[in-house]
Amino acid sequence: MKLLLLKNCLMINITNQNIEKKDILVKDGKIDKISEILDYDACNTDVIDVQEQYVMQGLIDCHTHVGIIEEAVGKIGVNNNETSDPVTPHMRGIDAINPFDLAFYDAIKSGVTTVMTGPGSNNAVGGLSTAVKTYGKIIDKMVIKDPVGLKISLGENPMSTYGKMNKAPITRMGTVALIRELFMKAQDYIKLKEQKKIKERDIKLEAVVALLKGEISLRVHAHRADDIVTACRIADEFGITKMVIEHGTEANLVKDYLAEKNIPVAYGPMISPRSKIELKNRDYNCALELIESGIKVALITDHPYNLIDQLRITAIFAISEGLSQLDAIKCLTTSPAEILRCNERIGKLQEGYDADIVVYSGKPFDINSKVVITLINGKIVYKR
Repeated sequence: MKLLLLKNCLMINITNQNIEKKDILVKDGKIDKISEILDYDACNTDVIDVQEQYVMQGLIDCHTHVGIIEEAVGKIGVNNNETSDPVTPHMRGIDAINPFDLAFYDAIKSGVTTVMTGPGSNNAVGGLSTAVKTYGKIIDKMVIKDPVGLKISLGENPMSTYGKMNKAPITRMGTVALIRELFMKAQDYIKLKEQKKIKERDIKLEAVVALLKGEISLRVHAHRADDIVTACRIADEFGITKMVIEHGTEANLVKDYLAEKNIPVAYGPMISPRSKIELKNRDYNCALELIESGIKVALITDHPYNLIDQLRITAIFAISEGLSQLDAIKCLTTSPAEILRCNERIGKLQEGYDADIVVYSGKPFDINSKVVITLINGKIVYKR
């Protein structure tokens, strides 16, 4: 297998924001070496002279429905909500992902190399999400981690979905009661399994076991501040140590509480209309407020509610409100990698990491900059 060498790359040092010129050697899908000048064997190395264009690690969107809500397909391609039942922890996002969805191509041409994709928010308990690379034909070969979290939804969506059917949940209390009921049954199920008293496996409860054992995260759809606090209450009641607030429109109103509990926020979508009451306090400044409070923040598109190729644009909006370039980089790379608990492989332009690399025509957060080249696992998957 030939090596790949990217020469004369402008890299942003994420510790001091200095611009450094480096060569990057890629081997077996990983970043093998990064140095000022790397020699190479012409017979065994493909060389790309980047010509002092900016190079960054691939962007990561840790909350989307890419491949599950398909583009240009219509209703039959909308597979994110199994609304036959408000409690569906056993739904697995991977079973609905179409790797040929047009959004995957939009992702790679905009420098997004990893996404978390999974169930929607109409159910009190929606199911299991997965983290995948954005290039490939066989979804199982694109997976980085499956599952990465169990989705629950608080607030307007479950109530509006089932309330009109006069079926629980009709209220916020009803939504949380369904979640508690499931988690209590799962606790009892775990005890019976430990005592070897289970005669028949329960597919719904099996899906919750990994969460209660701390193996995956609780991913909580919550916009309003009171729903965010409710999520914290649920986590405390059931000893859940890994939780992520998804959306967090009003997270800044309870930022000190989130900081105290060390709970990260996957914030967004930012570039969206206030289409429901829970979004009335949407503010481009929220990410900055959260970060200044010591909260780990990832910016998300929630594709297709913002399009996947708008991920970098959300950071530009946040920068316009005072977010530093360094924090913007973290919001799109290291922080979402840590939230997905895949940070041993992705999120850094560093030796030993997956060679998910993006070359830009100008400064990464210049609105006029274009993605010139995208590499995923060391393979050129897009070239402008």
